[in-house]
Amino acid sequence: QVQLVESGGGVVQAGGSLRLSCEASGRTFSIYTMGWFRQAPGKEREFVAAINWSGGRTYYADSVKGRFTISRDNAKNTVYLQMNSLKPEDTAIYYCARRRIVSDAPTATEGDFDSWGQGTQVTVSS
Repeated sequence: QVQLVESGGGVVQAGGSLRLSCEASGRTFSIYTMGWFRQAPGKEREFVAAINWSGGRTYYADSVKGRFTISRDNAKNTVYLQMNSLKPEDTAIYYCARRRIVSDAPTATEGDFDSWGQGTQVTVSS
């Protein structure tokens, strides 16, 4: 089972930026699609972004498109989420996850991911 450790969360004012990182254990990181999800208080966990094994394909939720950028460094077993123009509604715990199977097909479905980090809190103040 892969271990995923997120970092980079914090408190930022609206309009600010944060960069989240997620480091994975093991030697198979580079073949899997990775994703970021988030869960706000009292809400269901929702898809934020995903990136395929090579970094050549990325997918975003409409709510973050144009503001967030997902990327990865396979040499470092790390996936990133650059978040710009943050809004109070972006406040949530952010989780990274690894896709259940090796596939390039796009997905935003939580059930398609089976390994999750512990999450990192992002708070955006107005």
